[in-house]
Amino acid sequence: MRTTGLGGDSEVHLIEGLDADLRLGPRRLVPVALAARDWPGLVHDALDSWLSQDTTGDHDGRFVLPMWRGTPPEGLQGREGVVVERLLDGPVRLADAVRTRLEMPALTRLVARGQVMVAGVTPSDASHVLGRLDSWDAEAARKAVTLFARRRNGRGDRIADGPEALAERIIDQLTAQTVDCLLESAFAEDGRDWAEAPEALARHPLTVAGLDRHSGVIRISASLGVPVIGLGASAPSYYGAVGDRLGARMILPEHAGVANAIGAVVGQIAMHAEGIVTSPGPGLFAAHLADGPHRFNDRDKALAALEAALTAEATDRARRAGVEELRVTCTREMSEIAVEGQSMFIEARLRVTAQGRPRIATG
Repeated sequence: MRTTGLGGDSEVHLIEGLDADLRLGPRRLVPVALAARDWPGLVHDALDSWLSQDTTGDHDGRFVLPMWRGTPPEGLQGREGVVVERLLDGPVRLADAVRTRLEMPALTRLVARGQVMVAGVTPSDASHVLGRLDSWDAEAARKAVTLFARRRNGRGDRIADGPEALAERIIDQLTAQTVDCLLESAFAEDGRDWAEAPEALARHPLTVAGLDRHSGVIRISASLGVPVIGLGASAPSYYGAVGDRLGARMILPEHAGVANAIGAVVGQIAMHAEGIVTSPGPGLFAAHLADGPHRFNDRDKALAALEAALTAEATDRARRAGVEELRVTCTREMSEIAVEGQSMFIEARLRVTAQGRPRIATG
């Protein structure tokens, strides 16, 4: 299995330079069109305000959305606590959540833990502008993409003439990066010894010429030798162009849009916790717990204490991930040596796994 952060909700980056290239992912954003569906007043008022100004700021068009319900995250200190406090009344503009550069790392940590999310321009917004999607607020998507298009390149020119032009560039970039990802996987899985890394081969001038079906003094053609199955709600919107570029058959199952949701329901969640028991001296056994080593005069008591602590950790993480009916297993790797016919304990490594199916939401 190979994974990459690329899809309809990928973050659109502006790579600063003379031409101001685009790059998608790997971070996931909430599409502005989706945020506007849930918080229309905040999103439209902010977008209208930004569009009324002559210059575009780095944070314009972005919002911070709290992911908790009811009680906010506890135990946060310093700048993380400050950012969360500004979100107690609901989503705000990013510039209102983060007021100094020193607070941006705090926001990044909150995003990494899933406590907040950032909304901004994504390929889904671009698809709404182009009329390929109509799931959420297309007007908000158009405003956000228009605002993004007003940003400047290294020459001082706007990066695009308007929302449609930028939306086309975003979708083209999604196609290009998807093609690169599939080619990297194909070169890695192919049995031939290519003598170069798959990443280099996917972008090699000869590969690009082959995909272009170059025909000159030399004629080169390249295509993917296996079909591609597209899953997910956005697959019909994006994978057709990918198949054309790769010269590959694209298979889009009838219910591809719900495949990921079905996978989440029938899949398993597994959380692991690991730890060790060592012997710092004759007759002494140390169970290395989260708050430091605990010493025992009996090996089995040390093992039991560590297993109980790891079970509690793995179980807590699994329940927070949505598992209700848990199965807990523990494996032990014992390291012992024989000294004068006696078995001497060296260390033991324990691994506790708590797993089960995620609960199904109702209502």
